[in-house]
Formats: sequence, C-alpha cells, structure tokens
Amino acid sequence: MINIDLTTCRRCGTCVEVCPQQTIIARGDGFPVQVYEDRCMECGACATNCPAGAVAVNAGVGCFSAFLNEALFGKKAACG
Repeated sequence: MINIDLTTCRRCGTCVEVCPQQTIIARGDGFPVQVYEDRCMECGACATNCPAGAVAVNAGVGCFSAFLNEALFGKKAACG
C-alpha cells in the first residue's frame, strides 16, 4: 500500500505513469489515488520517481513479492 501526501504532490502524474501494475490513477483534479491496492506489489517505483517526494510505500506482502522477483528474475526491488 502507498501513501500520497496531497499537500506536497505537484499533480505531475509521474506516479501514475511509472506504476507497473497500474494501481494509481489521477482523479479529476489531477491528484493521484491508489484504486487497486490488491494489485500493488510495493515495488517503490512511484516513490522513487516522485519529484516532490510525496509518495511513501508501506512495505508488506507486496514488498516480499518484489524481492522474490528480484531474486528469481533479476528485477530490481525498490521497496523496503
């Protein structure tokens, strides 16, 4: 699961663009919202690429999945 600080968010849409699971969408006002929490693998792409530092990843089961994918397939995990 992710947390988005809407007071810091610049509404640039980067987190929406970089999410490999497409769990984040832009609301009508341009602010991002995570709508598919069960799809989130907590890879950290949204937090890593946010120019405002407005996104934080709460590592959990999805983070374990990301580390497992890193170990098995060489896909870099950015959570934790």
